[in-house]
This record gives sequence, C-alpha cells and structure tokens, in this order.
Amino acid sequence: MLVRSKHESRSQLAVQASAGMNQRAGSISARADLANLRGPATGASGESSSKQAVEEINAYIAVRDVLLVEAEEVTTRARLDRLAIANEFVETCLRPARSPYEAQCLADKDAIRERKRCASVKVRIAKLRLAVV
Repeated sequence: MLVRSKHESRSQLAVQASAGMNQRAGSISARADLANLRGPATGASGESSSKQAVEEINAYIAVRDVLLVEAEEVTTRARLDRLAIANEFVETCLRPARSPYEAQCLADKDAIRERKRCASVKVRIAKLRLAVV
C-alpha cells in the first residue's frame, strides 16, 4: 500500500505540473515574439513516419521555445544554462537519422528550418550571457 500511494502521489504531482506548464506555456506563447511562428513539423515520409517520434521532437522544440521566452523575461545564469541544454538537445534530435530510423525524424525542410532556429537561439543565448555578466 505504501508503494502504491507514493506512486499515486507522484502521478498526481506529474499531472498537476503538466497542467501548470500548459497554462504557463499558453500565456507565455501568447506574449512571445517567436519570429518563426510555425505549425507543428511533419514526419519525413508521411504515413510511414513514426507520429509519436515527430510529436516528441515537436514537444522538445516547444519546451526550448518556452525556456527562451522565460530567459528573455528574467535573465539569470541558471535559465540560460537550461536554455542552452534544451537547445543542444533539440539540435541532437534534428540530426539526420540512420537506417532504419529515417521515419522517426522531421521532414527535411522542417529539420533545416529548426536547425536554423537552433543557430539563432545560440546567438541569442550569447547576447543574453553578455547582459548577465
């Protein structure tokens, strides 16, 4: 019973945290000046692509974008570090996939666009770091 209650309380905390993040992300994205407004990226080969993998990559991109907005609102070294880690992770997700995982990546045009966004986020992080020092 004790193990089950711990698991249930962790699940409840996860649900609450997720709901809070969704509300905050909605309010931040409404104010955000994300120069490259975009729809969700699509898979590399249509129906044969792994929809879950593409959704997961899009989620990482969204987290990175939220962290960027937060770092621009209140710039601290810790927020910039989190943003840099998230951006590097997104870059890793955007690398061309090897066989047999080609279906689990973004379409080429989407991946190219997001790689450019990663580069622009790196530049923005560097500028923000100068303001913190």
